[in-house]
Amino acid sequence: MRACIRAAAPRAKEGLKWGMPAFSYRRILVTFAGFRKHIGFYPTPSAVTAFAKELSKFSTAKGSIQFPLEKPLPLSLVRRITTFRVKESVEQDKKWRT
Repeated sequence: MRACIRAAAPRAKEGLKWGMPAFSYRRILVTFAGFRKHIGFYPTPSAVTAFAKELSKFSTAKGSIQFPLEKPLPLSLVRRITTFRVKESVEQDKKWRT
């Protein structure tokens, strides 16, 4: 998971947010954490909405996705969601520039 996110957001800074590994580039992009039966991936509500069709086979909430441990991680999807968050971060910054 970490290597996939790092590849999609090479300029992002790694840190901890709310006790979870997090990647930030101008703002928090994504966080993730391991649990007993799943990996929680937290890419913000806008990303969950944007990828709703592809995420239909996973448990989701407003800003989170659960990837079951018994199945391979959908790394291509994680990469695309992370790339979406990087682009979204850049676009949000453009709105505030004069």
